[in-house]
Amino acid sequence: MTDAETSSRTEDDRLMIRLQEGDGAAFEELVDKYREPLLGFFTRNVRDRQLAEDLAQETLLKVYNQAWDYLPLGRFRGWMYRIARNLMIDNVRRRSNDALLLAGRAAPRAADDDPLARIAGEILPPEQLAGQRELAELVDRLLEQIPEDQRTTFTLHHFAELSLPEVAAVMETSLPTCKSRLRLAREKLRHLLKPYGVQEPAEPG
Repeated sequence: MTDAETSSRTEDDRLMIRLQEGDGAAFEELVDKYREPLLGFFTRNVRDRQLAEDLAQETLLKVYNQAWDYLPLGRFRGWMYRIARNLMIDNVRRRSNDALLLAGRAAPRAADDDPLARIAGEILPPEQLAGQRELAELVDRLLEQIPEDQRTTFTLHHFAELSLPEVAAVMETSLPTCKSRLRLAREKLRHLLKPYGVQEPAEPG
């Protein structure tokens, strides 16, 4: 391995190397770090809390079972979320009813630890910040009405906090397509928020 490759390793890479060496504690650390982010990602896409928990657990098990397939080049999150997305697609295909339309909701977290609250803060006018929690919950509901590819792109970028190139890799599409889907998701959210009296936000960077 070159010096450049070694320097690009992240903490996640080091955990995966430990896991590849048989260190079970490294897997426990990965579970502690990523179980809740995965649960949030699945919940906002399949709308079913129990299914989201099952998919999050299955994703982490695949991370464990496929640890030797991972190359420690600083791309762990993209690799893991690609596994997560593929599991979600496979599950939806197996179900006769569309799992993305189920009504299950995640229990709300504290406002200061909720990505939805953060996004709401970007959208809400300053004089309405007291209603940030209400807007966050509204955005969560409205995500159901956005097409699957756009919603998945939006949640990977805003909730999983992946960069757009990482999202494009997970979605197995080009960066321009990824940017277009994110733009469309934002535009549709703006449109859906208008009847609720929410001021149209500035385009995020």
